[in-house]
Amino acid sequence: MEQARYLQKRDRLEEYFDRTAADQWARLTSDAPVSGIRKTVRAGRDRMRATLLSWLPDDLRGRRILDAGCGTGALACELARRGAQVVAVDLSPTLVQLARERNPNDLHAGRLQFISGDMLSTALGKFDHVVAMDSMIHYELGDMVACLSGLAERTAHSLLFTFAPSNPVLATMIRVGRLFPRGDRAPFIEPVPEPVVRRAIAAAPGMADWQVGRTEKISSGFYTSQAMEIQP
Repeated sequence: MEQARYLQKRDRLEEYFDRTAADQWARLTSDAPVSGIRKTVRAGRDRMRATLLSWLPDDLRGRRILDAGCGTGALACELARRGAQVVAVDLSPTLVQLARERNPNDLHAGRLQFISGDMLSTALGKFDHVVAMDSMIHYELGDMVACLSGLAERTAHSLLFTFAPSNPVLATMIRVGRLFPRGDRAPFIEPVPEPVVRRAIAAAPGMADWQVGRTEKISSGFYTSQAMEIQP
């Protein structure tokens, strides 16, 4: 990983989600009325969250899970409801505070902890599963795979993440998206073809024993993201 490049991108993401788009993101992840464009994004994110949850056991008692890039906490809350011990981390203190307000810890007997910080911090400890929904789509391929490799070192059973699958349709959507009002624009993403992701994971240091499992692309209007499961 190019540390300086990763830190620069991380800081830009924090500024975007904590300042520029905090209000829009709070609205998107609620039941509040949104624009037609954002309705498609909301629907796509709901489908993606359901897909990732379906790849995990229904009974997660005794399992420790990292929600890497938790946003306002919807996925983390569902994991806690299944009995998991959840550490939910996000770069944005504003969104983390909103997650705490929407999903108070006492609803889950202390099983749900929200933290503002870097998902790669080793201080977060080790996990049975890691879920990173739409939190790595903003990083270049090399940095994304380095993130996965670092997380894999502390993960026992599975690592679920999403990436932006590169194709002509998505490229057109990104170009069109730049014409939208600022409040409807998604943050910068780094599209990459699925075969390239697979090869990069196979070649990554420390991931020789990890294999790609399930994968599924979700497309909903102006939301396109692909889920992938990797396991040791």
